[in-house]
Amino acid sequence: MCGLVGLLTKHPNSPDALAATAQAMAERIAHRGPDDFGVWTDAERGIALGHRRLSILDLSPAGHQPMASDSGRFVLAYNGEIYNHLEIRARLATENRAPTWRGHSDTETLLAAIEAWGFDSALQACTGMFAIALWDTQEKTLQLARDRFGEKPLYYGWVAGAFVFASELKAMHALPGYQLRVNREALALYMRFCYVPAPLSIHQDIYKLEPGCVLQISGTETSEPSAPLMPGVAHGGVAIRRWWSFKTCVEKGLTIPILDETDALAELEQTLSHAVQQQSLADVPLGAFLSGGVDSSLIVALMQKQSMQPVKSFTIGFEDPAFDESGYAKAVAQHLGTEHQTLMATSADAQAVIPTLGRMYDEPFADSSQIPTYLVCKAARQHVTVALSGDAGDELFGGYNRYFWGPKIWDRISWLPYPARRAAGSLIQTIPATWWDGLSGVMPNRLSAARMGDKAHRLGVRLGKVRSADDLYESLVSEWQDSDAVVRDAPTKPFGPLARIRAEIPASLVDSQRRMMYKDTLSYLPDDILCKVDRAAMATSLETRVPFLDHKVAELAWRLPMSMKIRGHQGKWALRQILYKYVPRELIERPKAGFGIPVGIWLREPLRDWAEDLLDENRLSIEGYFNPGPIRRKWHEHLSGSHDHTVSLWCVLMFQAWLQEQG
Repeated sequence: MCGLVGLLTKHPNSPDALAATAQAMAERIAHRGPDDFGVWTDAERGIALGHRRLSILDLSPAGHQPMASDSGRFVLAYNGEIYNHLEIRARLATENRAPTWRGHSDTETLLAAIEAWGFDSALQACTGMFAIALWDTQEKTLQLARDRFGEKPLYYGWVAGAFVFASELKAMHALPGYQLRVNREALALYMRFCYVPAPLSIHQDIYKLEPGCVLQISGTETSEPSAPLMPGVAHGGVAIRRWWSFKTCVEKGLTIPILDETDALAELEQTLSHAVQQQSLADVPLGAFLSGGVDSSLIVALMQKQSMQPVKSFTIGFEDPAFDESGYAKAVAQHLGTEHQTLMATSADAQAVIPTLGRMYDEPFADSSQIPTYLVCKAARQHVTVALSGDAGDELFGGYNRYFWGPKIWDRISWLPYPARRAAGSLIQTIPATWWDGLSGVMPNRLSAARMGDKAHRLGVRLGKVRSADDLYESLVSEWQDSDAVVRDAPTKPFGPLARIRAEIPASLVDSQRRMMYKDTLSYLPDDILCKVDRAAMATSLETRVPFLDHKVAELAWRLPMSMKIRGHQGKWALRQILYKYVPRELIERPKAGFGIPVGIWLREPLRDWAEDLLDENRLSIEGYFNPGPIRRKWHEHLSGSHDHTVSLWCVLMFQAWLQEQG
């Protein structure tokens, strides 16, 4: 896990000036790689690459980056891990195409594969997570690449005529003449989703490279596009292409389903076990996050099965029992025999993190589980340098409540005329949240849900705005339904990432549950879940790995029938069957609570002054990004206790905190 930066400019620069710029950019992301630093330049071509290293494989200077290939043709700066790099080395040896190895880093392996097979073929041979910058000294081309699912971030754009790129946006601030301009289109989308969806960033003219894509620049004669470039589109010497397609993965999986449950479970356990084994390779201490839920428990169980020593596992607990699940994790850890650490965090610990979030996340980001994520990463880093997580199990195996509640609700109301649906939504909202919470308490576990009242009220709002199952999904994942009315000067025709994803959904993907999972994997997973973990972990110089995102696991997941994912009112059926071989069912079965903290309560009490300052009506008016009316109305309703507007308000507060951080 590391950080990379760079620039390509047509303006003459001395080697010292180029190196100084790259070094200044890299210093802004030193937390991503505290162990080593490097810069490479070619002043004649106007190219500079910078790198910050967190040493994981080959701790010696032989792993130093930027690194040149054996022939000297390619120079690479790279962030991530290639888990199967030893297999790639063996294949190169079999083909008599292996160089004389200088060390045992996966960076050197990647360069050798690129020389032997070409860039795209080398990427396709890799199992791993990565963001890559590759300069071809022979063809004078720069290529940027991002892994299949977007585990590692990569931003690019144009500043003062130069093409620039970096692992985090804060590196851009080090560029001479850089001025922050907020992208109003991105802000409107952020208010809707609570994150800025790719390919946009909150910075005007700076974009995210989408997962599974390569951006290529031929020479320095480039011109800035007026809109984000899409895969398959070229503009002024810059082109983006897909080197891996999730759509193709899904289409292939649907054509070759595994219908025998016994065979499917055996293959899934074997494939996931292999992913865990590969991702447990490191030259530094390694552990895992353990929440006590299905996903993390299964990852830790497979790790412990393969280890001769107790696995180091970590969880976080809170003093508020309504949000504390550490007891479940402890019980699973005791059963598996791990070396378990529980960090009991107070509300003061969590609140102390809040002022740092604007700087940590680099652009507005409003998933409040970012706070416990950071705290557990910080705790784990005291003992290990690498931690495996259970992320992506929900998207691949049907874990989110919306996957089984959404379609069932739509099936029951779709026959109603639209006005009647609006009336039903209004009725749901009139029933107090406490009544819904009480109903959840007497329902069977398979039907209940944590904080059911809040979820019922949000559903009521959404029912009045949807005309199809796809509309319902998009409404369920949206917070400010009318974000263009809240954001001043928002574009009248905003860029629609979900609309583009919907338009590209495979024709064979007809059932709404699969369509939800497909869209989540392309949007919510990379731009929320993976972003959340990457920034929180990197802020503590901790590398995180996600075995569920081994592409062979993902490909297999899409071969399973839906009945092996969602059965009755319960998701992740296949994962549960494997987990029950290692952990008793009674330690796992309980309502899904997520990874939350009582932010809504804090906003009414200890955080009230902080929030009031950021939400001040005059301040909002002067800054000019929001229309204060809707925000102030929700703030007053939240303070009165008549409504819980935690998520909507947190979205505004995280933008305000980020904006304040920009100075």
